[in-house]
Amino acid sequence: MIHRAALGCALTLFAALPLRAEIDITEVTTPAGFTAWLVQDDAIPFVALDVHFRGGASIEPPEQAGAVNLMTALLGDGAGDLDGQAFAEAREELGARISFSSGRDSVSLSARLLTENREEAQALIRLALHEPRFDADAIERARGRVISSLRSDAVNPNSIAGQEFARLAFGDHPYGRSSDGTPETVAALDADALRAMHRAALTRDRVHIGAAGDIAPEELAALVDYLLADLPVADTPLPDRAEFIGAPGVHEVPFDGPQTVISFGHAGIARDDPDFLAAFVVNEAFGGGRFGTRLMRSLREERGLTYGVGSFLATGALGESYQGRLSTDPQHVSQVLDILRDEWRAMAEDGITEDEAARVRTYLTGAYPLRFDGNASIASIMASMQFQGFDIDYVNIRNDLIEALTLDDLNTMAARLFDPEALTFVVVGGPGAETN
Repeated sequence: MIHRAALGCALTLFAALPLRAEIDITEVTTPAGFTAWLVQDDAIPFVALDVHFRGGASIEPPEQAGAVNLMTALLGDGAGDLDGQAFAEAREELGARISFSSGRDSVSLSARLLTENREEAQALIRLALHEPRFDADAIERARGRVISSLRSDAVNPNSIAGQEFARLAFGDHPYGRSSDGTPETVAALDADALRAMHRAALTRDRVHIGAAGDIAPEELAALVDYLLADLPVADTPLPDRAEFIGAPGVHEVPFDGPQTVISFGHAGIARDDPDFLAAFVVNEAFGGGRFGTRLMRSLREERGLTYGVGSFLATGALGESYQGRLSTDPQHVSQVLDILRDEWRAMAEDGITEDEAARVRTYLTGAYPLRFDGNASIASIMASMQFQGFDIDYVNIRNDLIEALTLDDLNTMAARLFDPEALTFVVVGGPGAETN
């Protein structure tokens, strides 16, 4: 069974290629046992490499929330004998791009290396992966940026709504808290804690690798082993799955602002569910964030109650939900909640129309080839595909899978996905919502 997963937005083809063009992906197995997916292209003399380490913020203990985020921000800000300034200068001299990022499920490396000095650039990457310095001044700079961002989030109604929905949805599970931590937990992190989190988060047995560009399979194998073979094996377990526990009804959060932000949703569908693609298509018709969706027509075009509304399948490695968000005038909150319930019920009972299905199929299959815009995108997608559990040929059959979905397939999924009685609403700011 092909895994039909992960919002579809990360899976793309070359922009210049026709809709049914084949992407030639080579699976590379290295001497050390790593598997990498490669799209080889020597048209431009550089290679893009993306590596995803499974785990991310989900492996943090609650008292160290934000440790992975802070640790990741310091990778490349000094490594080996090079302090932060020297590392940046060496990277610039080589014309290399080396960056790290993290989230609740992973830590990621993205690198863009010119062919002519690839060996020197990969040596910098290895330093950052294996010998980060965690200098005191670098830690304080990064800590200050993170805490400043957290304080901004604390007075941002969209951030408040998202975090409160996560707390209600997943409780004490790591998915229920911010992957950036809190000002208090981040303030308490020291260099020893960051070194320990570095050892726990960057491990050789939880890795997914994508590459694209001017590199042969045997060269990629040697590069991967050079970078990763000496990393430790994971000794920090991944958490259990996150079960959606959000209580139906309206949950109000006081906030003084001109607009009310509403987050809404309930349990979702796992990305490895064989019918996930049908759920993705149904959501695109219902509230995919574009003009022409059912929610945009009902709430903006017909009634002028919001500037924009979207819904999305939030599929994580350990759990999932189906969510949406909008902002509205405080006096319209009750009306908006009633409309959302009605639209949810209509989807559960009647599904979408053939016209809606046809328009969504046209949009999704037409937009898909435009999303691969070069080696950097391709490498990221190759790594993401492995992380999400896709088969290697998915990019070449994805549009066919969408077009093969019948209206009955889509409406069977709508009846399964939409549960108006289970809706959880988080209302941030403004009067007018009765709390259930």
